[in-house]
Amino acid sequence: MTGLLNKFNPGLGSAIISFCMILILHGCAKSQPPKQSAKVSIRYDMNAENQTIRNFSASDAWACQFVGNWPEAKKNAIADWLFSMDTLSNGSPKGIGLSMWRYNIGAGTAAQGDGSGIKDEWRRAASFDNTDANSVKLIEGQNWFLQAARKRGVSQFLGFFNSPPVNLTVNGKGYANNGQCNIADDKLTPFAQYAINAINRVKTSTGINLDFISPVNEPQWDWSDGGQEGCPYTNDQIRGIVKALNAEFEKNSITSKILLTEAGQLNYLLEANDKPEKDNQISDFFDPVSSNYLGNLSAVSRTIASHSYFTTSPMNKGIELRNKVRERLNQVQHLEFWQSEYCILGDNGGEISGNNRDLGMDAALYVAKVVYQDMVAANAAAWQWWLAISPYNYKDGLVYVDKNNSDGNYYDSKMLWALGNYSRFIRPGSRRIDIGQVNDPALLVSAYKNEKSDGVVLVVINSSADAKPLDLSANALIGDKSIVTFTTDNTSNLAKNSVSVQNIAIPARSIVTLVIGKN
Repeated sequence: MTGLLNKFNPGLGSAIISFCMILILHGCAKSQPPKQSAKVSIRYDMNAENQTIRNFSASDAWACQFVGNWPEAKKNAIADWLFSMDTLSNGSPKGIGLSMWRYNIGAGTAAQGDGSGIKDEWRRAASFDNTDANSVKLIEGQNWFLQAARKRGVSQFLGFFNSPPVNLTVNGKGYANNGQCNIADDKLTPFAQYAINAINRVKTSTGINLDFISPVNEPQWDWSDGGQEGCPYTNDQIRGIVKALNAEFEKNSITSKILLTEAGQLNYLLEANDKPEKDNQISDFFDPVSSNYLGNLSAVSRTIASHSYFTTSPMNKGIELRNKVRERLNQVQHLEFWQSEYCILGDNGGEISGNNRDLGMDAALYVAKVVYQDMVAANAAAWQWWLAISPYNYKDGLVYVDKNNSDGNYYDSKMLWALGNYSRFIRPGSRRIDIGQVNDPALLVSAYKNEKSDGVVLVVINSSADAKPLDLSANALIGDKSIVTFTTDNTSNLAKNSVSVQNIAIPARSIVTLVIGKN
């Protein structure tokens, strides 16, 4: 045939043969099976138990005081996202099922108005001593979300102070002057009595008891710029406040426990840092030989709390620091660690900036990795977010709203649903269990056992651009059955799916929760 074609048009014959060869080769390529990534083997050890999980949480500062007075349909939709354990018609979760709610006990700067020195109205907060109409309305807004949380199954509640009430502070403001502690020693007992008043007022108004009181927040910082309510303390000054609270709690039969110390960052739980008299807090408060020892007080929770800001990037350094925190905690009997506040703050070593909202997966994947660091390396028994609802152009919210006092639009973020990959499925009382070596650096895996059943929950973070197939065949509870998965990625929010054990794959740039056995 080649000779015949060349007889009429030599060039044409060569061209047709070349074209036919291309078709043949193309057909062969199409007939070959697609290249598959090797399966990543994951093994969990049911008997290697670590910390007991107490809660996942977020705070009502500061937007809830306004949004709690928005139209019913809108604030109920937001509350469903945050607290609901119900499911949609397709089986996917309606909300992320937070198991604790943090309630901001304000210093009274809202009643001071512009005279408070806090320029942003949304960062002022009401005191229970304020009787003006605006303050009463703000507390009613907060209380609406408190009750909405309980209605949807939340059973743990914490009240926190950023500053003592302004009528008790040295400068009459809700923030400090020149980085000095803003409450005098003769006001410590009145501060404790005010805390009891707040506990009782919340109970009277809502029927809810505040299980925990956190009297200080990030005591290492200066808090003199008037950006929000805040107060610095040395460890010795914290000891004075806690002893006054303990005495008044005992006298008045208050059952709330005192949470210490909400350190500004993890370093300050350890020794030799840049804030003399404000660091080494594990030893200072829970070592019996310390002059600031508080671990023997009846109202003090056997918990040390810190925020995870400024310690998350690069990840290897974050893990190294958290390992040190865990090792130090292990030297103190019956002491738990809570990560009690986080959002994406600062520049994080250039990895991601806190500036500008990000409703998508970049921020969500970063947050999921921080949760992983705190749970796996630091043995965090609780993990708590900062602003449940934010009006700001910043990576600080789970839900975002228009900055409007009476109404507006609201938006969910992938950070909300990424946290839900943990909070919805790792319920209070669960135990973290060990995971063997995962031979793929793109995957971060943690595992949890539900003590009330024989179920296991795996949370898998895949930060790569490729799907990652898994091999779970070596594990307990894995039979010839399906695994239920819940996926958060660019197109899904905890989307439920049922897959066979042989066909489990983690999509690119996703967080996936796998529910194995009874949960």
